[in-house]
Amino acid sequence: MAEAVRVRFAPAPTGYLHVGGARTALCNWLFARHHGGVFVLRVEDTDQSRSTDESVTGLQDSLRWLGISWDEGPEVGGPFGPYRQTERLEGYREATERLLTDGNAYRCWCTPEELEERRKAVLARGKPWRYDRRCLERSEEEVRALEAEGARAAVRFRQPGRDVVVDDVIRGEATFHAADLDDFVIMRSTGFPTYLLAAAVDDWKMEMTHVIRGEDLHSSTPRQILLLDALGAGRFPAYAHLPLIVGPDRQPLSKRHGSVAVEWFREEGYLPEALVNYLALLGWSYDDHTELFSRDDLVAHFDLKRVSRNPAMFDQEKLDWMNGHYIREADPERVAGLLAERLSALGINADPAVVRVATPLVQERSRTVNEAGDMLRFLFDELEPNERARKLVAGQGEYLAAVADRLEALDEWSVEAIHAALESLAEERGLSKTKAFQPIRAAVTFSNVSPPLFESLALLGRDRSLARIRSAGS
Repeated sequence: MAEAVRVRFAPAPTGYLHVGGARTALCNWLFARHHGGVFVLRVEDTDQSRSTDESVTGLQDSLRWLGISWDEGPEVGGPFGPYRQTERLEGYREATERLLTDGNAYRCWCTPEELEERRKAVLARGKPWRYDRRCLERSEEEVRALEAEGARAAVRFRQPGRDVVVDDVIRGEATFHAADLDDFVIMRSTGFPTYLLAAAVDDWKMEMTHVIRGEDLHSSTPRQILLLDALGAGRFPAYAHLPLIVGPDRQPLSKRHGSVAVEWFREEGYLPEALVNYLALLGWSYDDHTELFSRDDLVAHFDLKRVSRNPAMFDQEKLDWMNGHYIREADPERVAGLLAERLSALGINADPAVVRVATPLVQERSRTVNEAGDMLRFLFDELEPNERARKLVAGQGEYLAAVADRLEALDEWSVEAIHAALESLAEERGLSKTKAFQPIRAAVTFSNVSPPLFESLALLGRDRSLARIRSAGS
């Protein structure tokens, strides 16, 4: 590219980091890294009723967990700081005064109640609502009276009455007609800017070359272009709007589809590399068959031209499959550490040495770290059998007693010896492996799903294994 790439992720810290926001951050980060550019984190915290410092900390932690580092922003600094909008208010006020002075904005004293009443009246006549410029048409006498009363005014941008053509990198060219662009508020009566003004001014002042954001903000683009033109910006960033992420019902992904916070996926035992890989594929593809990408692969291949305009469906099963792949590929020592953390979170004081030995047994068969950790609980705790386990041991008292007798007679407590003894007993009784081993699994692990049976018995130890088998059969 002719100029150095500068992009930003600009979340409003009003709660958790939604996977849609994480996808936006990732695409900006990949674009910057692919082009050797700069990725900026800018916190849009001007909504004082909802923004919190805890949310700022949380979103930064989530980005770091995903491996998305910022070159400029909070805690890092940079030449275009500060990077929190509440620390940039003077710049928005200066921009507003300039627009007022040049006749490109005007003060508005209409209350929310008055606006709602007029809106309903217009809609009742079957016409679309747009601000009626009531305050632009006020007489000087009315304005002086309002000012003398100390009435607080918002500030509206004065739409110049021309169409705006937006050539979106992803969505292509679109014309926004002047009739659909009303006089929108740029400064609230509280003295805080709206998103339309603050984001446009910051993108200009921070010299953003590209604004890559969600499709829901596509309609903001013509308004921000008009603002920047009125402010004499001289240049505009290239805009690219990522496709909507939807649930199985094709509606925008939200809590009704299940948990959608990055923090939830972290807590549930998903690996960051799996979530990054999956999020990158929501709307982007390299070809029609490749699905597994390392971070370096994504940086090498990411291109906005390969981003689709069509909505991307969030497929939990596919993410689970992908996470299982990354767990299998991970260093066992790393997985063992994550398993120890999971067991500790469950209040279990697990022996790290046992966890390390047991890790390969569950690493190959788990979709999440939590799923793997739950399969190891029986090694450290006495649990209530699940419903399936209770059914498997029901009526198996005589058989389980025979199992215990056969195992108790072993000279050596090893995987090989256990395997040989139990297979011999199954053959003698003419039992399939399923019918022979599932009741034992249920008795020892309290579940119908566990690590391999013989290895589980070996790890649990002779005494505890025999005690559980005899107890289940009694």
